[in-house]
Amino acid sequence: MISFEEIRNLLPQKYPFQFIDKVTEFEEGKRIICVKNVSGNEPVFVGHFPDFAIFPGVLIIEAMAQASIILFKKSLTATIEQDKIFLLASVSSARFTKPVFPGDQIFIEVLVEKIVSKGAIVQATAKVGETVVAKANLTFGIAEKSALL
Repeated sequence: MISFEEIRNLLPQKYPFQFIDKVTEFEEGKRIICVKNVSGNEPVFVGHFPDFAIFPGVLIIEAMAQASIILFKKSLTATIEQDKIFLLASVSSARFTKPVFPGDQIFIEVLVEKIVSKGAIVQATAKVGETVVAKANLTFGIAEKSALL
């Protein structure tokens, strides 16, 4: 639905810190489903863990945040100026229920609770197959890049 090239243009994160490979569903201002393919060749597995590779939970949260940014940017293009940036402000109720391993495909669903001019709140769920591996509520702020410098 949204190409990898468009995803690269929407996200401020770049390789090796871009964690969305594909968008499979998108409802403007409401929800998005994204895919993260977990490859055993990712740099993180050198240290997490050398003898038992597990994809870090904090990177699952980062993938949820990136999916949210794509949803916001695709939904708010008319109202968000170019110099604005979405910043993850808080993570609450985060739960990790199963580990994620190389070869897994993570499906990340983000549901919007609220979007306002200065931020947004979403509920995010990550699944491998039908199994929920993580859930969290994320809050974002919207800031001007120039104000952060």
